[in-house]
Amino acid sequence: MVSMTPPVTPQLAWALLCGVGLGFGLWALVSLVPKLDRPRLLYRVAPYLVDMSPGARELLARQTVNPLPVVGTVFGPVLDRWRRLLGGMLGGSMATETRLRQSGSSLTVDAFRSGQLAWSLGGVAAGTAAVFALARAQPTPLPVQLAVVVFAGISGVLVRDRLLQRAATARLKRMTAELPTVLEFLTLSLSAGEGVLDAIRRVSRISGGELAAELAATVAAANTGLPFAASLQKLAGEIQLQPLTRAVEQIVGALERGTPLADVLRAQAQDARDEAKRELLETAGKKEVAMLVPLVFLILPTTILFAIYPGIFVLQFGF
Repeated sequence: MVSMTPPVTPQLAWALLCGVGLGFGLWALVSLVPKLDRPRLLYRVAPYLVDMSPGARELLARQTVNPLPVVGTVFGPVLDRWRRLLGGMLGGSMATETRLRQSGSSLTVDAFRSGQLAWSLGGVAAGTAAVFALARAQPTPLPVQLAVVVFAGISGVLVRDRLLQRAATARLKRMTAELPTVLEFLTLSLSAGEGVLDAIRRVSRISGGELAAELAATVAAANTGLPFAASLQKLAGEIQLQPLTRAVEQIVGALERGTPLADVLRAQAQDARDEAKRELLETAGKKEVAMLVPLVFLILPTTILFAIYPGIFVLQFGF
């Protein structure tokens, strides 16, 4: 018996693709229709038990699928698996969480991994376009084409991670530059008779910059009832800036022992300035060879040209 299956034409293929897209879009729109029934007691109580119940956190994580419930339900497990795989290849989530905190970003690790996957897909798309353009110009072996696409996808992930590292390093440098001034303001406030918490509140209110914003958040946490010393130690542990960590240790020690703090903070400010000078000298020493490049290849040839060319011109046309 001969099967009479019709051949798959381009029109039929496009019709199937459009039908699948239309069905998926209609399903997504139907999923956005709000439910008219009352939520169950389980879903109403879960937000209040997130801090102490892993089951409540898991329930809310399953319930939160944005922007479209259908998209989150269908592609959520796949994205979670890819995020875990990507985190394992890049050294885990602790380092990424620290860099996100240092850069001042409000993204979570999962959101950052999703962004990296988006950058990887963008790299794959760019690599595919480059492969098609190269194939139109000249025949290219298939392994080379696959290597270009894979390299473009990996480059997207690494470029996003590199941008995060640069943002974290730049913010830490700004905080290091602001630290001596903040410590001196604290010293003046403490010398005037204010307490440590009031002095930090005043400095965070009248100052600007990254470090002042972090201190303002610490003061806000202390105002909610958290221990002030624990809030400072949490800040130092999250930022992981060595001069700030030393200053926090001195402040916490003074709070625990009740010792004067003005002279200690003044010494810390001077140490921070001295360390900044040392880092500047080390940077200048490392870039000494790079500083010679414009001197040797630009300034010196120009000087020689202006010094010798008039003499050569006179020798050629003067006799």
